[in-house]
Amino acid sequence: MGKIIAIANQKGGVGKTTTTVNLAASLGVLEKKVLLIDADPQANATSGLGLDVESIEYGTYQVLEHTVSAKETILKTESPNVDLIPAHIDLVAIEIELVDKQEREFMLKKALTEIKDDYDYILIDCAPSLGLITLNSLVAADSVIIPIQCEYFALEGLGKLLNTIKSVQKIHNPDLDIEGLLLTMFDSRLRLSNQVVEEVRKHFSTMVFDTIVHRNIRLSEAPSYGESIISYDATSKGAVNYLNLANEILTKNA
Repeated sequence: MGKIIAIANQKGGVGKTTTTVNLAASLGVLEKKVLLIDADPQANATSGLGLDVESIEYGTYQVLEHTVSAKETILKTESPNVDLIPAHIDLVAIEIELVDKQEREFMLKKALTEIKDDYDYILIDCAPSLGLITLNSLVAADSVIIPIQCEYFALEGLGKLLNTIKSVQKIHNPDLDIEGLLLTMFDSRLRLSNQVVEEVRKHFSTMVFDTIVHRNIRLSEAPSYGESIISYDATSKGAVNYLNLANEILTKNA
């Protein structure tokens, strides 16, 4: 049975989509069958894997609406062993449309039941908010990865997210685990980056991944070519970081 991992943080610009796309690609080259679900109306994971967002007919919106089965929305990507349920800007409307639906927090979980066994890992790229789409993602997930940017405001809002995860565990999904906190955009030259790493490790110790994702120009360039860092530049520091993260997750879940 596949493991569903949500990549979530209500702060924007912390490396959620970068992590989802490149972790999916890394697990794929390590011969795991992966499904990436783009649950962010900005659809950056969809374009980051080389798909034209404007041509998307079915995606996460229809899956959450239950108008189309999850299986019918799955697209192949250029990344080995990586499939995608894409997003489109119309996903913005789902927050309003699900409001009066019964069991609205469970729409994604129910939709994924039929395909969960088809994959080793299902990764959900969450929107930078704690709205209904992110709540659906956390209810559907077995665990959550929280990317934390190595900058001054890194820990701001983390408490709020951890409280949200606690309430999801209490009310909707008692089995939800924290897969780990992932430090991103690390610049070893900056004293501040090192201080943030120190603080996070001090407060959360075993919850923090050993892997740290360094600030890397190749990582920033890859999405504009519709490629993961693995296919764009497999020798770059960013590619090495995400392959290390994938190996760490595989070891943890062995």
